[in-house]
Amino acid sequence: MLGVAAAIASLVVFIPKAWDVIIAPVMGGVSDKTMLRRGSRVRWLLVGGLIIGPMFALTFAAPSGLQGNAAALWVGVFFLFAITGFATFQVTYLAMPAEFTDDYSERTRIMSIRIVFLTLSILLFGAGAPILVNAFGSGRSGYAGMGVVVGVLLVIATVVCWAMLRKTKSYTQAETEPSFKERVAAVRENRWFLLLGITFVCQALGVGAMLAAVPYLATYILGGGELEQTLLFACLVAPAILVMPLWSLTARRVGKHRGFLTASGIFLIAAIGLFFSQSLPDAAIYVLVAMVGVAYAGMQMFPLAMLPDAVSADAAIHGSQRAGVFTGVWAAGETVSLALGPAVVGLILAVTGFISSEGDQTVTQPSSALTGIVLSFSLFPALMMLLSLPTLFKYDLTEKRLDELRGSHDTAAAT
Repeated sequence: MLGVAAAIASLVVFIPKAWDVIIAPVMGGVSDKTMLRRGSRVRWLLVGGLIIGPMFALTFAAPSGLQGNAAALWVGVFFLFAITGFATFQVTYLAMPAEFTDDYSERTRIMSIRIVFLTLSILLFGAGAPILVNAFGSGRSGYAGMGVVVGVLLVIATVVCWAMLRKTKSYTQAETEPSFKERVAAVRENRWFLLLGITFVCQALGVGAMLAAVPYLATYILGGGELEQTLLFACLVAPAILVMPLWSLTARRVGKHRGFLTASGIFLIAAIGLFFSQSLPDAAIYVLVAMVGVAYAGMQMFPLAMLPDAVSADAAIHGSQRAGVFTGVWAAGETVSLALGPAVVGLILAVTGFISSEGDQTVTQPSSALTGIVLSFSLFPALMMLLSLPTLFKYDLTEKRLDELRGSHDTAAAT
């Protein structure tokens, strides 16, 4: 809508999220300090959410006189503020499950509920945003209206979350206030966290590219617009709601690790199948995207259920809870990889000759650009999935191993 070239748009999306590499670990340290001093880190949920809402709305409210690079600057600045608020919320949000319970299986149940709400939210906003844009008159005014509605909902959700958790006490408390050097050492020494983090970052990069390519696939491959985009988002996200009980059952029957491997395999098969989108009937594309959605549910639930285990392993070995240290790094990796996805898509489109347009204009793209769209949606995510598998295979933190670590620490403490 703003007439920004694909390459510049990629930078506008990526640079603010790259800031997360700095701000998320910093907020992890701040969150841990608050936990140490006050016994709860929940206040940062509210602070972060109150920043996100208005900054999100302003990101989509570029004045009518701004076009091209000037408009890109507007988006980039307010997106940077929104990312700062998101990091403040997300680091705190990810740290809290490790402090709610030390039960290995219960964490999976907690995360399965979280992913159901996450899935509903992605479906609501991913599929509903184009509808809101049209409801507010399409074009710039449509996006501005959508930004305000979503911003208000973000603030409401944050206040509800904070109000429900503000009196919750953790079963474990931070015992030390780690220095920057100690935080770096903690991450470097936690083998399970590193393996899980590398796996998740690679997969998030592929998923980020796939999500960014959805509008292009809907418009130029499926030959439609908002309706096709909404259907793609629905096929990508809606199956997760239905299969989440199955993924939870899988975790109980074969374990989190094997379940994570299974979800990754399904994603890989579906992504490779989508490479043939230009010759497949539309129905087949939607089926393959639904397969991705099934896998995506597991790819969200399993690593987030395994993250508290890695945090607990660190606490068992070192005798202190440093959840914010790890979730700060995790949030930074997730945000940057999800940002790199759209940036990679923009670069692929630029290299393959994609023709930028303004407003509601849809131009005829060269065949090379259509190939670039398909590559962005299929083979690049598949490649990222393949790169994630070696570290996932090496991850070996089981419930038995975690109990052994706790037992060793208890014995040492008693001695």
